[in-house]
Amino acid sequence: MAFEEMVKMVSILRREDYDVKKGPYTRPNMRKDKIMSSVVTVLEQKFGIKRAKEQLRKRWSDLKTREPEQYW
Repeated sequence: MAFEEMVKMVSILRREDYDVKKGPYTRPNMRKDKIMSSVVTVLEQKFGIKRAKEQLRKRWSDLKTREPEQYW
């Protein structure tokens, strides 16, 4: 994943509160799936590369746990 793609993904997920830090939501799994679908769409439109939701979820998890310096 290119750096620009990663920056765009992180900005969307933080803006949309993907990690539910701002409060409880009803149906959080459905909400997260909808957010991830929009991330897939935006990345495909902007960079022309289609990525699977599962791949992006894994990358997001890796960024937070294994690569916190890149996350920030």
